[in-house]
Amino acid sequence: MEKLKVPFFKPSFSQEEKDAVLEVIDSGWLTTGKVTHRFEEEFAAYTGSKYALAVNSNTSGMILAMEACGVKQGRYVITTPYTFVSTAASAVHLNADVLFADTEEDSYSISPSSIKKILETLKNEGRVNKVSAIVPVHIAGNLCDMKSIRALAEEYSTPDNKIYVIEDCAHSFPSRTKDGFAGTLGDAGIFSFYATKTMTTGEGGMITTSDSTLEARMKCMRLHGMNRDAWDRYTGEKASWEYDIIAPGFKSNLPDILSAIGRVQLKKAEEFDKKRKAIAFRYNEAFKNIPFITLPPDGEGNAWHLYLLQLKPEQLTCSRNEFAKELQEKGIGISMHFITIYNFSWWKEKYPEYTPETFPNAEKHYQNTISLPLWPDMTEEMAEKVINTVLETGRKYSVR
Repeated sequence: MEKLKVPFFKPSFSQEEKDAVLEVIDSGWLTTGKVTHRFEEEFAAYTGSKYALAVNSNTSGMILAMEACGVKQGRYVITTPYTFVSTAASAVHLNADVLFADTEEDSYSISPSSIKKILETLKNEGRVNKVSAIVPVHIAGNLCDMKSIRALAEEYSTPDNKIYVIEDCAHSFPSRTKDGFAGTLGDAGIFSFYATKTMTTGEGGMITTSDSTLEARMKCMRLHGMNRDAWDRYTGEKASWEYDIIAPGFKSNLPDILSAIGRVQLKKAEEFDKKRKAIAFRYNEAFKNIPFITLPPDGEGNAWHLYLLQLKPEQLTCSRNEFAKELQEKGIGISMHFITIYNFSWWKEKYPEYTPETFPNAEKHYQNTISLPLWPDMTEEMAEKVINTVLETGRKYSVR
């Protein structure tokens, strides 16, 4: 009998998603239309946001949000180096400069004190009015300190320059706190529906905002800068060819086929959330008080998109990479979140001043963390396999 293997992630689909896709195909309307519009309405209602705009990726949504917030050449975006590269790259695509702030020492979240240090330096140099946005990333679904970040944005905004807060919510659906859902705690929030996320459309994303000015700009820029989308042009009373291009926009819309999947997944969000949390709780119970493990940070509203297992190098005779390789060889699908952005070749060349020494907390997290499998349909046998393999490997390499 083949030994049990546990994949890093597997999407949770049923016949409902298949039926929803077939319904769209049979309708004859495949691109952005009434299904996408309903998806947007349902997502906005779910999160308590005034507006929701479906896009073809979190990255597209980030570019749209940054552009609407005035990110362009000569402007700054403050974000974290401990995230996937697309967050910072979105600012680069708009010809802005990226200023990295370190993470907190005891979490993977961007550090408000590090943000303040950057803002204070810019203020003293007379450049703080060039900051367009702060972009916190809710790593693994554990929310950043949004109150402190919003307070900093307000404190360092000037009469002629508002500093916007754009939440990167790629990991944080359906995170919520007493203050509201992730994506409603800043000026805009950008979600991801990539294949491995807490709900998926295969590829795709959603922007949430309650700012009507931002919504109008992003809605226009989402589809080539047109003042009418395809559904309106072909179903409205005005002739389909009567439209205007009011800006050189992008191509970022989400088609109805993918939105149909998203509507079904949205209905299952609470169920998925409970199942992930049950697995995370099981991991935590098994790994607490283990000398070579630091449990992942856990705060209010944590969506547990990822389980970030942090090793204590002083308690092990092997490196993080050796530990990870052994897990893979024993059938555990693992990943690394995240390779810090300043370690990539292009970023080293672009920003040589950013080094591992500049960001001690982010670098420590990168060097010591392994992401374990965590998905709704994992069986008890799979979870037990992961736990036992981690413990066996750790004991093998433990400092005696």
